[in-house]
Amino acid sequence: MHIAFNGWFWDQPNTGSGQYVRRLLHYLRRVSPDLQMTLVLPPHLRDPDDLPANVSLVTTTGSRGKLGKVWFEQRTFPQMAGRVNADIAHVPYWGPPLSSPARLVTSILDVIPLAIPDYSRGAGARLYTSLVSAAARGSAHTLTLSEAAKADIVRYLELSPESITPTYLAADEAYHPRMGAEGDAAVRAKYNLPDQYVLYLGGFDIRKQVNQLLLAYTYVRQAEGDDYPLVIAGREPAWGSAMFPDLRRYAAELKLDDAVQWIGYVDEADKPALYRMASVFVYPSIYEGFGLPLLEAMACGTPVVANEVSSLPEIAGDGAYLVRSGDERAMAGAIIALLGQQPLREALINQGLARATNFSWRKTARETLAVYERVLRL
Repeated sequence: MHIAFNGWFWDQPNTGSGQYVRRLLHYLRRVSPDLQMTLVLPPHLRDPDDLPANVSLVTTTGSRGKLGKVWFEQRTFPQMAGRVNADIAHVPYWGPPLSSPARLVTSILDVIPLAIPDYSRGAGARLYTSLVSAAARGSAHTLTLSEAAKADIVRYLELSPESITPTYLAADEAYHPRMGAEGDAAVRAKYNLPDQYVLYLGGFDIRKQVNQLLLAYTYVRQAEGDDYPLVIAGREPAWGSAMFPDLRRYAAELKLDDAVQWIGYVDEADKPALYRMASVFVYPSIYEGFGLPLLEAMACGTPVVANEVSSLPEIAGDGAYLVRSGDERAMAGAIIALLGQQPLREALINQGLARATNFSWRKTARETLAVYERVLRL
């Protein structure tokens, strides 16, 4: 069996699509050493790092911009999949071609542009969403990340449920309550972290609803004083657009300047320590195809507070304290309870650790391989 992979996001390991394709290829190699795999590289990538053993590479030409990406997806990738005689062409994100000489498998991690119209503003974005929506209906099979995401794909793309298989993600082995903890002090010094803190780590677009957390923190501060600063981690955007409202200004309006520490971009290798040292991790997102940060925090033994929306209850199970989306008082109450009630805190830590063990990349790879085999039998 020969699988050709669209490698557009290979050099973007800090994105969900980049993480997904890298982990998937590594673990497919582990569970199926004889599987023939070819990575079709985008025009801007010639020497990919972190490549599994015995993966063939195909280089391409073209441009890197938005039009170049569409050309690569619609023409270059399927053409190269045919040229190497692949049995299956796998696009590991929502960008499949309208036609392919090889049987097509598409991973749709989420349908945010359809579920939240703000994410498909502008004629170009709407046109692209229409294109990949139509193309997805031509896939032999669709992979996604959760039952919640599957339900949205059925709702918005009108695909048959039988043609969609959820394959869950997992936290990497580095996300552990003790393994690697000898380096935590160095990470604390690197980012000038306080001795104890509440953590948010993620993006800042409107879907992440960090404003709910900031408003909740006005109540946390009233109860806890300055004992538990809020550490906000992640690469900051250009603030002030409809997609990225100015959260720094909002924090200042809430008089939280002294209670919030913005630490910016965090190296991937430092994230386990950041989770591990946090007193509580809060994930206020309102829509996720999966919600990997939630799982990573639980795997590190950190109690989690999250909104009870989208895929998050499905992933968290009883391993997180879930609250109603938009209810900043409930979010504040959950944070305060986990900071102050040791029995509750210990119970949630143990439940989170147990829940995290239900997810593994080996399982993801095996289930993906089963889909390939199913497609070849069609």
